[in-house]
Amino acid sequence: MDGLKIKEYKYFDVIQATDYFRFEAEYFTAQNLEGENIFPAINFIERVQYGTSEFLNEEKQGYPILRLNEFERFFIKEPAKYCNLISQSQYDELKLHKGDVLVCRTNGNPDFVGRAAIVMEESECAFASYLFRVNINNNITPEYFVAFLQSKFGRKEIDKNSMKSNQTNFSPAKLKDIKIPKLSLKFCLKITECFSTSYMTNKKAKASYLNAENILKKHLCIKDNSEKAISIKSKLKSINKFGRLDAEYYHPKYDDLFTLLNSQKTQKLGGDDGLVDIKKSIEPGSGAYIEDGIPFVRVSDIDKFGISDTTIKLSKDIVDNIEDLYPKKDTILLSKDGSVGIAYKLEENIEAVTSSALLHLTVRDLNIILPDYLTLVLNSPIVQLQAERDCNGAIIQHWKPSDIEKVLIPILDMSIQQEIVEKVQESFRLRRESKRLLDVAVKSVEMAIETDEETALKWLENQKV
Repeated sequence: MDGLKIKEYKYFDVIQATDYFRFEAEYFTAQNLEGENIFPAINFIERVQYGTSEFLNEEKQGYPILRLNEFERFFIKEPAKYCNLISQSQYDELKLHKGDVLVCRTNGNPDFVGRAAIVMEESECAFASYLFRVNINNNITPEYFVAFLQSKFGRKEIDKNSMKSNQTNFSPAKLKDIKIPKLSLKFCLKITECFSTSYMTNKKAKASYLNAENILKKHLCIKDNSEKAISIKSKLKSINKFGRLDAEYYHPKYDDLFTLLNSQKTQKLGGDDGLVDIKKSIEPGSGAYIEDGIPFVRVSDIDKFGISDTTIKLSKDIVDNIEDLYPKKDTILLSKDGSVGIAYKLEENIEAVTSSALLHLTVRDLNIILPDYLTLVLNSPIVQLQAERDCNGAIIQHWKPSDIEKVLIPILDMSIQQEIVEKVQESFRLRRESKRLLDVAVKSVEMAIETDEETALKWLENQKV
């Protein structure tokens, strides 16, 4: 029996132990936080509130509604969906304010449940019902609360108190039951400082990236296109030239795009005379997914700023010489299925396998085009419109590799490319620093719990917060 996690409890003690019945073994065998300064979270919570469950739209009709998708590490970003089914008074009640903490209440992936983010500035957003808002009292700071929830100790408390079925659920009632160490206000304020510096650094990163985008737009003379224009084409001419009859394919905005591109020096993305070599990875199927192994990166795991943690893994022997599939530094990952046209350039070699829906692009000649510049162009309206045109009419978005090869890329002077690249690289450097500061905050919380506050504070002082 040595090594087994076994504990004995009397039935009467079990039903008296909580306000709701819990009989699963994991709840009672989980390691508990213990000590004089350990208290239920209810001691630190002033208010908890659910978000709206009304239908959301992508047409920007109504009020912006924040979802888990808009969690940016421990912060929030602009929402992609809106709701026009709530009243002004409901919106005012759900509007987010500085210091609010949002916690993921339910999700099919247990690792997402309990994730938390803090609102660092006044916001115009409300929030969706599978999140709930938590207001923290003056005993601790909201930043410390978030850092604890995202620490290994907080994760254990969340896992212990979550209800698992097809959808894992972590309700406000269960949040109030988790155990949290009450650390000194001095320590909590130091964590707040980490968050504040991280947030400001992240804002600078976004500004630098926007600067790069603006330089590109300036030199390519990119302007907004009218969505209301109508295009009339000869049916026979359209069939002969493009083999497409869907009206969307001939929207005037695409004519404007290619008029612009024809005024620039351009080159095709792929093919014999293209800018890049294009390779495809594997698609093993869900039957090959395992808990421990090599990370498997899908389209949903990437955006133009990086790759998120994935819980899906593959066996190392799923194919021979699997190392050949690992993406290398400066490889550009480009999505061709689902959310098409997302491009991300790797900052370093990674030991992971990507889905076949992510193409691997490798620049052939650095004297013609720089990888960071190409990645910015791929994420710009210049290429996004080409992807949109190619994929129009499909129920499930799929960008054919043959069409991707034909994508036209504007080639600006190398001096301008270098200017853009400097801004992009500065943005990514600042993002890494922002992430580091949040990691420091979480690690210091863990250190204070495992050792003591004094040790954690001394370590913090050496981290250049």
